[in-house]
Amino acid sequence: MGPILEIENVSLQFGGVKALDNVSYHIEKGEIFSLIGPNGAGKTSMLNCISGLYQPTGGSIRYKGQEIINMKPYNRTTLGIARAFQNIALFAHMSVLDNLKLGRHTLMKSGALSGGLYIGKSSNEEIEHRKKVEEVIEFLELQDIRHTPVGTLPYGLQKRVEVGRALALGPELILLDEPMAGMNSTEKDLMARFILDMHEVMEITVVLIEHDLGIVMNLSDHIAVLDFGKRIGFGTPEEIQKNPDVIKAYIGEETFI
Repeated sequence: MGPILEIENVSLQFGGVKALDNVSYHIEKGEIFSLIGPNGAGKTSMLNCISGLYQPTGGSIRYKGQEIINMKPYNRTTLGIARAFQNIALFAHMSVLDNLKLGRHTLMKSGALSGGLYIGKSSNEEIEHRKKVEEVIEFLELQDIRHTPVGTLPYGLQKRVEVGRALALGPELILLDEPMAGMNSTEKDLMARFILDMHEVMEITVVLIEHDLGIVMNLSDHIAVLDFGKRIGFGTPEEIQKNPDVIKAYIGEETFI
């Protein structure tokens, strides 16, 4: 179907430290793509460059053929790029429903006056946004806790709400930074099913950072491997498992043998 995202020679430097060093790969539209590597390899830095939180010091990032490297984060969301964070960034005192509604704020067009009075276009817009949010609530099986303050929820459910807020945007490309971190095996299996459904039912292109290699190998169409900010592997799960550089740097030669 062609690449939805093209990363070309992207570099990121903080003082004398190179977080990313001329990294290149592409992500095909409609696939599940995983970005893996040891801690500190540059995975989250890469997602920050794609979403606009970091400004790369060099290279090109093209979304559906359009250069976005100098584009503001909120402009990228309007193109259809959504992000769920590794560290939960929800409003703890607000309900699940209200946190998910915030995921659509960049799509709201009504002015402050009509929004405050809740008339005309503002009323119709609110109904449409609420409909989209309810679809996400049903998809992630959050119906029973829609009015519950997020801060009172177990960690696994908070992670699900974090993913849901990104989904509420209605993205074509979703960036998931360790959505299963800290989860038990049952919660991981459930999140893996949600990710597969995003891909197969919602037809969203998924970019996943995940440390559980078993899940990565089962879910991914293609994988890029980073180590000390450099790309050391790129290919299908089968190719990555046979890549000697990946075995040495990430899996470990002794463990592999």
